[in-house]
Amino acid sequence: MTTLSDRPHTALLVIDVQNGVMADAHDRDQVIANVATLIDKARTADVPVIWVQHSNDHMPRDSSPWQYVPELKRHDDEPLVHKKYPDSFDATDLESVLAARQVGRIVVVGAQTDVCIRSTLHSAITRGYDATLVADAHTTEDLTQYGAPTPDKVVAHTNLYWKFHSAPGREAEVVETADVTF
Repeated sequence: MTTLSDRPHTALLVIDVQNGVMADAHDRDQVIANVATLIDKARTADVPVIWVQHSNDHMPRDSSPWQYVPELKRHDDEPLVHKKYPDSFDATDLESVLAARQVGRIVVVGAQTDVCIRSTLHSAITRGYDATLVADAHTTEDLTQYGAPTPDKVVAHTNLYWKFHSAPGREAEVVETADVTF
């Protein structure tokens, strides 16, 4: 259970599923399809879908690489959180967006596994949230030229360690798209 009092709700956090991030992502099409399934499931359950969008020198705001992939459509009434750092909480309004909706549990999907997904999960737990990672709805690009494992191993390792993550009074879990409950 979340350590945040009076926060009984769950939100789906869609992180950086943008053209520039997903262009060379591992298992791109399947991950996007799973994210789309979860967005539909959340909307049907009247669960907030919160979109996080990264910008930097390689993806300037309003550029084509900065845009969300065309397969996903944000509704006008769904919050959009702009970020410039990997952690979706750092220097953003994500905390206030979640607080306004009484969210104490986040379900995390998107990219990149080894940067923005991991840092957001850890930040959520340290801030008192329960954090669910959807095992087949996050991805990364191939960074083996920099000494990283192959993308499939990065995803598998993140799923493994998050499955066994814990913190006092908070829950970390990993589930497949088909098993996500809101």
